[in-house]
Amino acid sequence: MKNEFITTRNVKKFVALMSELQNLPPNIPKMALVYGEPGLGKSETVAKWAFKNPCVYVRAKQGMTTRWLLAEIANELELEAYWHIDNTFNEIKKALANKSFTIIIDEVDYLIEKKSIETLRDLHDTTKCPLVLVGMGLIDKKLSRYPHLYDRIYKKLKFEQFNSDDIREIVEKLTDFEFSEGGLEYLSRQTNQFRELVKLIHKIEKLAKTNEIDVLDEYTLKGLLNERTNIKALQKVG
Repeated sequence: MKNEFITTRNVKKFVALMSELQNLPPNIPKMALVYGEPGLGKSETVAKWAFKNPCVYVRAKQGMTTRWLLAEIANELELEAYWHIDNTFNEIKKALANKSFTIIIDEVDYLIEKKSIETLRDLHDTTKCPLVLVGMGLIDKKLSRYPHLYDRIYKKLKFEQFNSDDIREIVEKLTDFEFSEGGLEYLSRQTNQFRELVKLIHKIEKLAKTNEIDVLDEYTLKGLLNERTNIKALQKVG
């Protein structure tokens, strides 16, 4: 299986959002929310973009406090984190003052109960850096509990389930095996999550190699995934 980054509809929308966010006039808050169900490639997309662009990227963790969050941001900027939160915040603010950085916080759901989310709002307001919050499907409702932050969100992007074009793009980029139209449709009915789809393609590749199968149609895939014997013979039927 090939290790490729797939440009799905969600990825294209995310890249467009980031460009739009960075080019907003100074009087408009540059805050965005990216959310959706697990397995749709949110974290992979965000991490890939962050790697290629001037960015502070932090992945929140269970139990993360404001001090811990600021220490992670400081570390991204190669700054020293202090015991007093205000000192660390001020150092971060100074470092970002003249930089066109985007701040991305993934798994932001973990920050809701600790109210560390309010610190991010303050950081956005004082640095004027674009701030992107990335979370799960219900984060939109959870953030509404913080109206002073929620009102600053310029745009929301919900990662949607893959359509047939996405499935085709994923399959073509990840494997050299040929799938018929029926095979692609069958595959799309099995799962709509990226991680599950990758695992499924990996399994199909191994079984197809073992059975010396060239073209994967619906009938053959059903045989492979049900671990039938003599798949080669099944493929030739009809």
